[in-house]
Amino acid sequence: MIRKLALALVAAALAVTGCGSPTAPATAPGLAPQPDATRPASGDDVRTFTIQSDQSTASYAVVEILFNRGNKFNLAIGVTDAINGQVFLNFTHPEQSTVGTITVNVNTLTSDSSRRDSMIRRNWLESQKYPIVTFAPTAVNGLPSAYADGTEIAFEIVGDMTVRDTTQPVTFSVTAKLQRGALSGTATSSIKMSDFNFQAPDIAGILKAEDEAKLEFKFVATSG
Repeated sequence: MIRKLALALVAAALAVTGCGSPTAPATAPGLAPQPDATRPASGDDVRTFTIQSDQSTASYAVVEILFNRGNKFNLAIGVTDAINGQVFLNFTHPEQSTVGTITVNVNTLTSDSSRRDSMIRRNWLESQKYPIVTFAPTAVNGLPSAYADGTEIAFEIVGDMTVRDTTQPVTFSVTAKLQRGALSGTATSSIKMSDFNFQAPDIAGILKAEDEAKLEFKFVATSG
């Protein structure tokens, strides 16, 4: 049972902490594998799980007021599957399992409005200039010391997120499980755009978005 604990632990998305591995990840379009800061103790049985971009998504959700539609509230959601990252499951010491740096190509975020997407890429997120957002985990809190296959667990991942040229600490709440050899889960967090030195979209007479953005990673990671 302990050997399987780690497999349900971390993921994220979203959700994570660096731990070295010699295995190269499968890379989503526009992303490059990231180096990992630490390595497990020699002799530990650590296996690498790679996030599968064709089964994973990263998204934002922002509330906006549509002035040209009678001050209607709208939830703008943008989604991409251009995610890259690895989870390192430690079968010897499951509570020490970690996740490497997660990267997302935000220039591929797509919502229900091509006009919104174009303006975000050009004027606010500037993703044409800064396409890659990174999340470099520094700690994983709340991992269990024992695990049963198929059981969902909850924990937190603390790390540094870099958007454009600004880095800020961010904490993700994660739920994950290992079942039939696949690690899956969801990681969520909230950030303020102003903390990353850009303002929320504001188009006079058309719309104004709130500063807070909710982030969500839905992931599937497999080994081999």
